[in-house]
Amino acid sequence: MNFKYFYLYILVLAFSCSPKTTIQPEDNKVATPVSLMTIGNEEVYADEFLHLLSKNRSFLEKEGTISKADFEENFDLFVNFKLKVKEAENRGLHQTEEFDREFSMFKEDLIKPYLIKNSLQEGELMKAYNRMQEIVKASHILLQFPNNATREDTIAVFRMAQKLKTQAEEGEDFNELALNHSEDPSARENKGNLGYFTALQMVHQFEDAAFGLKVGEISEPILTDYGYHIIKLEDRKPNPGEIRVSHILIRSQSNDPVSEERILRKVSEIYAELQKPESVWEDICAQYSEDQGTKNTGGLLPLIGIGSVIPEFERVAFSLNEIGEISPPAKTPYGYHIIRLEEKRSLPQFEDMEAMIKSKILRDSRSTLIQSQVTSIQKARYQFLENETLVDSLEAFFDKSSRNEAIEKIQKTNLSNRVIFSAGGEERTVQDLFDFMQSSGQVVRVGNRNLMSAWYEKFVETKLNQAEENDLASNNKEYQLTLKEYRDGILLFTLMNENVWQKALEDSLGQVAFYEEHTDRYQWKERVEAIIVKMSKDDFTSSVKRFLADKKYQENLVSRLENTFLNDNPLAFTVDKDVFEMESHPVLSRAIANKAFQEIKANNNTYFVLLGGKIPPGRKKFEETRGKVIQDYQEYLDQSLLETLKSSYIVKVNEEEKNRVYELVTKN
Repeated sequence: MNFKYFYLYILVLAFSCSPKTTIQPEDNKVATPVSLMTIGNEEVYADEFLHLLSKNRSFLEKEGTISKADFEENFDLFVNFKLKVKEAENRGLHQTEEFDREFSMFKEDLIKPYLIKNSLQEGELMKAYNRMQEIVKASHILLQFPNNATREDTIAVFRMAQKLKTQAEEGEDFNELALNHSEDPSARENKGNLGYFTALQMVHQFEDAAFGLKVGEISEPILTDYGYHIIKLEDRKPNPGEIRVSHILIRSQSNDPVSEERILRKVSEIYAELQKPESVWEDICAQYSEDQGTKNTGGLLPLIGIGSVIPEFERVAFSLNEIGEISPPAKTPYGYHIIRLEEKRSLPQFEDMEAMIKSKILRDSRSTLIQSQVTSIQKARYQFLENETLVDSLEAFFDKSSRNEAIEKIQKTNLSNRVIFSAGGEERTVQDLFDFMQSSGQVVRVGNRNLMSAWYEKFVETKLNQAEENDLASNNKEYQLTLKEYRDGILLFTLMNENVWQKALEDSLGQVAFYEEHTDRYQWKERVEAIIVKMSKDDFTSSVKRFLADKKYQENLVSRLENTFLNDNPLAFTVDKDVFEMESHPVLSRAIANKAFQEIKANNNTYFVLLGGKIPPGRKKFEETRGKVIQDYQEYLDQSLLETLKSSYIVKVNEEEKNRVYELVTKN
């Protein structure tokens, strides 16, 4: 997260750092709201205070109460927060381009959890993850449509699919039917057997149908972009998760029987060599494997799951049970593999897979399905009314002309100002659609659709999204409060940055003046010159102690010590040489002040200390304490700003409402 936005988040939540509070929701009563306080001419209501106070709190724990003192402290912080926001607004900080840009960015992220699309998307993510708990084995027969298929062609393919389903259910061998009728090219080799797969490895219509079947059951004809499928579920079982294997590959040329026989003898001899107790897998792999990418790394392959590699390899790899177990040679289109099991992992938790699942869903046809569902819900919720006759008329113009020509022709008629649809209480005209087409910056994929249809669909989608956003902003209290929280937080950050933080950093004259006025804050206590040796390895403790025991504090002693021990053993110890305040130092505070050399045990570590000259208490130089001066100067500027604001704005607190809020947050 950008530091600025992290700091902004901390600021907005700053006043909610007191002990946990239990806040009971108010009864859902329709009543005229009563303000908690007024700042200038602006009324501030209790729900905003409660929203911010409840951040990161447990509402249900019995011990989550707040004392009167804590409540008053939080309330004062809230008043200060609102004063600063009020000042930022009066300075016009909410009207700048930078504010608009930052608030829009926050708003885009904040609204996502409240949208219909998000809840549907979350449902699809969880459905996919739940399906991933299983793997299914299925066979299918694919019937495709002829090029430029007519309606009659489509019906004929569907009837043929129904006929094949009936034949299979009446006892004919499904895989023989697939061999004879399926238009999937792989059916010649696998007789329609697709092997095992899990969620997100097939198009979603096929997946839905397969996972909805019982073992042995045959589906109705399922339509996908490839044609009609008849699916038979062969098996289903728990997902074995992921495995990591290594392999030795000997490539083969299946069209040469003599070469094939020689390769088979070679791989058999390699396998026999691996059975010997003295054999080393990595050495044999490096010597014989013909997978140039892995032979020098022990043949190690990435993690694989069901459906992620070719079936011949997968079947053998997942049949291995014990780590280190080696398979007999397995034939695949690439040649012969000897496979060793290296690692087994169960299916990760949903949180670990969520990003991957979401990425796959948004890339496949499920995303279109989700958007279609969103649009349907939005149309019902926001009373979508469409002028279908007008839409048909517009499509006719675009069928006969280019985009610009069609728009120009329509604009010469009386259609431009006619309402094409209404949603969320707002009417949209044909001209609104044209303006959207010319200036929205949207990318629209036309595909097989009419140009007008594609743009009109995107226009409807955009305006329905706006209707949903407007509805949330008007009627969803939680979203309103969250949006206001971040809006005010941006204003607060900007005001504080200009008047406190950045000002304190850049105002060098102000820093010095503040330092001169408060020198009593920047004083050294008694200090001492010291060398502190922290031992890291016990083996050297005695040697280092003997070396230091008869020494006195000297400027060159550290280099002599390091040259003696660290050249050969750089991790034996660490050395710290400086001027320290003994009283506050975690090690020196345990030392005897007048003893030159001493051994000190602290925090399970051994330290050797050499004390030098003492320096009496005195004033710190500005350069020695500049960081602390800037910090104090910032606090001073903050307090000065607050004092100015409190004298500039009249704050009136509704004590009755404030007491009601206090009772609410302390109610068990």
